[in-house]
Amino acid sequence: MPTYTVHAPPPRKGETASAPERFVFVRDGFHVWALLLTPFWLLRYRLWLAFVVYLAVGIALAIVERRLALPAGVQFAAGFLVALLVGFEAASIRRRKLAWKRWTMLGFVVGEDIETAEHRFFAAWTKRANQAPPPAPPVAPPNNIALPPREAPPDIIGLFPEAGSAR
Repeated sequence: MPTYTVHAPPPRKGETASAPERFVFVRDGFHVWALLLTPFWLLRYRLWLAFVVYLAVGIALAIVERRLALPAGVQFAAGFLVALLVGFEAASIRRRKLAWKRWTMLGFVVGEDIETAEHRFFAAWTKRANQAPPPAPPVAPPNNIALPPREAPPDIIGLFPEAGSAR
């Protein structure tokens, strides 16, 4: 079953907390569309920096492939491996962008699809919000007992408390 991470945007001006409608669920795992249509997938999620890096890597690969006069099969394999890497790391790229924009990760949720994951997350989230917070632990009274001054420790390194003690 897929696992999703839940992210909340930073509150807007005048808000104390973000509206739940703005939460984003990012599915872990391999993204086929990121493999097949890498540049379009990056643009769809507004991953501009990743798109620029993808273009730079593609241009660098093309230059190296031409200079080395590599066969078409090797050129295809190199491009496919870059797209495969993006497919595997797609969720991490999205999460990194959200963290960079100061979105807060609220937790993980498991669901067959995104609707089930949303239902499970919000059911647990409202249940936690309706529960009373746990009582605070009792505070220990301050320890105002004056201790006698300590002698300077001897210049000994090791496990023995005093110089000349038996082993």
